[in-house]
Amino acid sequence: MKQVDNKLNHLFAEAIRKNWTEPAFSDYQGETYNYQDVGNKIKFLHKFFSEAGIRVGEKIALMGSNSSLWGMTYLGILTYGAVVVPILPDFSTPNIHHIVNHSDAKLFFISPSIFERVEAGQMGQLLGILNLNTLEILSEKNSKLQHHLDKARQFCDEHPATPVDMMFKDYDIEKTCMISYTSGTSGFTKGVMLPRRSILSNIIFAQEHMPLKPGDKIVSFLPMAHAFGLLFEFLFPVTSGCHITFLTRVPSPQIVTKAFGEIRPRLILSVPLVIEKIYKKRILPSIEKPLVKTMLKIPVLSGIIENKVVQKLTDTFGQNFLEVVIGGAPLSEDVELFFKKIGFRYTIGYGMTECGPLITYEGWEKARYRSAGKIVDRMQIKIATEKNNKDGIGEILVKGKNLMLGYYKNPEATRDSFTKDGWLKTGDLGYLDKDGYLFIKGRSKNMILGPSGQNIYPEELEAKVSNLPYVQECVVKYHDEKLIAMIYPDREAMENEKLTFEDIQLMMTDSFKHLNKELPKYEQISSFELVDEEFLKTPKRNIKRYLYL
Repeated sequence: MKQVDNKLNHLFAEAIRKNWTEPAFSDYQGETYNYQDVGNKIKFLHKFFSEAGIRVGEKIALMGSNSSLWGMTYLGILTYGAVVVPILPDFSTPNIHHIVNHSDAKLFFISPSIFERVEAGQMGQLLGILNLNTLEILSEKNSKLQHHLDKARQFCDEHPATPVDMMFKDYDIEKTCMISYTSGTSGFTKGVMLPRRSILSNIIFAQEHMPLKPGDKIVSFLPMAHAFGLLFEFLFPVTSGCHITFLTRVPSPQIVTKAFGEIRPRLILSVPLVIEKIYKKRILPSIEKPLVKTMLKIPVLSGIIENKVVQKLTDTFGQNFLEVVIGGAPLSEDVELFFKKIGFRYTIGYGMTECGPLITYEGWEKARYRSAGKIVDRMQIKIATEKNNKDGIGEILVKGKNLMLGYYKNPEATRDSFTKDGWLKTGDLGYLDKDGYLFIKGRSKNMILGPSGQNIYPEELEAKVSNLPYVQECVVKYHDEKLIAMIYPDREAMENEKLTFEDIQLMMTDSFKHLNKELPKYEQISSFELVDEEFLKTPKRNIKRYLYL
């Protein structure tokens, strides 16, 4: 197991030097930049920051959709030794103002479409706001910023970057290099302080367990301002010399699969929402046909059909992938059961922003059904079970090199997040099997205590309900000792089949009769409610459950 030293910047410098003339970043259906272009942009940013008086450890905010210029700006800030404050583009205006102010950011790189939503006067401590795409000054505290930009441009024009220039200084491994403001479900967000060791430890793990090589292609479609997409669709592939294509707009499953087919990525990361939609739209209709259902019951024929389904899924994801890594939320049980049965190359990982993000993972060949894998290198895990607990389920606690330093300027929240002996309280419930595989049951704050003291995990029920025909998403709530499912139906399917809400009501009544037969009595759904608008979500696409309970 490799130990973490203080050479985070060395990884990026080495990758840029070794792949100088090779493609590094592309914007989907747009411009491509070589590693040389990345090196030139980093050199320019370093010079600009120096001229502007930005000190090592000072904060620089960054906000925009996934793009090559976002990526180059991030690397420029990180390798300079400043602290990156990436902001999810879906955050509201008050949240943007709050994050920029709370983080003490000195500069703010922002895409022009988002700049239209903010008020510079509400972020008075900034030296300036710059257009992420053009580096045009959008707002500044004094008139010197343009002079600093011009001086940096002139310097870089006269001294273009060479591979020899890519020798970035490394900084204290325990110092914060990124403050990631979690999307949360209510109120203002908390700033997770990730030290350089956390980022480096995650990258090293990926290098050793998800092998990529120079020239391998990656599609970046998960939000880069969120740790999962940032580390494994961007930072790790950069250190491996990969060619990353950024989907520069909000990706629908149709756009994502189109890009996969054209680019043929070597490693695919996804969230369950995308995978489940692909399964529902592309796979389920064909295997639900009466003849196919019958054939699947015949051993000789079922193997042939399953191989065809695997090939169809493989084609959907571009044919060239090592595995599909799913994270961010539980995958539907039915979808996972089907994937496992046909031998599809998928695995499920578990993490959180506070761990930058990895906690558990296992490669697809050793992955176990419904498990989130084993604890990753340089981390420890244990389950905090209550007395007389017989099922082994308790809160998941972790510690190790991936851990955050705490929440920025929030010592109370930091203190509440750790046990007295230094274990991070994840807030998730789960158990470990005898071989160390983690099985997650749900969020501790969401757990429902049944009338006879049974533990009910609404996320598990929601996954089952979401697999019913014509269900797009749902929330299970507990009222008057009864479980009620709120359902937003699949409007696209309804339109295609010309179904009304009344039709769906009748179908759901029948579906719940069948579902309840499979559930223990204390988990049975007493009633359901159809809603005509999607549930409100955080920028990470998690439903804001508290609004509906």
